[in-house]
Order: sequence, then C-alpha cells, then structure tokens
Amino acid sequence: MNRMHVVILALALPLNLAAQQPTGPQPNPVTTAFRTRTIGLQRNIAQAFDSIPEAKFGYSPTPAQLTIGYIAQHLVSDNTLFCNAFGAMKREQAAEETTLADSLKAKWPKAKLVGLLKDSFTFCENAFAQLDDAKLAEQTTLTFQNNTRTVTRAQMALGHALDIADHYSQLANYMRLINLLPPTALPRPKTGN
Repeated sequence: MNRMHVVILALALPLNLAAQQPTGPQPNPVTTAFRTRTIGLQRNIAQAFDSIPEAKFGYSPTPAQLTIGYIAQHLVSDNTLFCNAFGAMKREQAAEETTLADSLKAKWPKAKLVGLLKDSFTFCENAFAQLDDAKLAEQTTLTFQNNTRTVTRAQMALGHALDIADHYSQLANYMRLINLLPPTALPRPKTGN
C-alpha cells in the first residue's frame, strides 16, 4: 500500500468512528447507568459461579458466614425481590423456591443453583426493559419479611445495583480464599495494535 493510501486511511478512520458515535443527549441516562452496571456485575457473578467447583459450594470462610451455595440461592431471591418492582413483569417461581428454607436451598446441586441464578439474571434484564427515567419516580410496594412499605422504583434499581455489587465482592473474596481468581482479577486479553 502506498503512502497516500495510508494517509487517507489514517484520516478517514477517526472520522468514521466519530460518525458512529451518538450525538446529543441519550435517552434515559439514569436507567441506562443502572442497567449497564447491573448487567456487568451479573456477568461477573455468573462467570464466578461457573468457575467454582461444586465441591466448594459448601465453603464459607468462618461458620458465621454464608456458604457459596447460600450466596447463590440468596442472589436468586434478591433478584426476584428487586426486579419484580421494576414494573408489571413478575418472576415466576416454583413452589420449592418459596417454601423451602434458604439453608436447604443452599445445598441444592451446583447445576440447579447456577441455573436458577442465571434465569433470575435473564428475568432482571427483561424487567429493566420496563423502566425508563420517568418511571424511576413511580411508587411501588415492597414486602419483605411481612413488612410492607411504599418505595420508588429508583430505590429498587439502586438497591439492586448495590446488593449485587456487595455480593460480587463477597464472592470474589471467597474465591481468593480458595485459590481462585475472581473474573475481574483475570488477565485481560491483549488488544491488537
């Protein structure tokens, strides 16, 4: 390729990339920020659980802390609680999910726990599609442990993002204690020059 072609490509590439970038304000920046952050954390959590051997699902650093299996089933419950508040769409649950004690669900096989967790992530992604910035101010009812109160959808979206970040951090620490690297600590693939 001669120098003239290289110069033309070098000048055209930034213009082409700039033309692909959206201009002006994007719709629903707050909802988009919640959704993007939450989906990124969900991806990390799913990858973490996929990489933890089933034999370690009963592990907890101390007897007072949650086991890895307990964290998985707890996240399913939390995802259902928070994402059910995003709109009319509700996550369907099998009777055993709502009637069995959390300590028993925590001992389910890895495949079942991770399957339910990933299903709850998919539900949350779909539930987020019901939200936009204007709907964040809408009131919804939150019932937790026989206590019902009215909150905004924004509180539920923020609560979900904070909760899932907290549990990813917890899981990342557990992984390090069992000599596994959490997804966010893995080497990043090198990009081409």
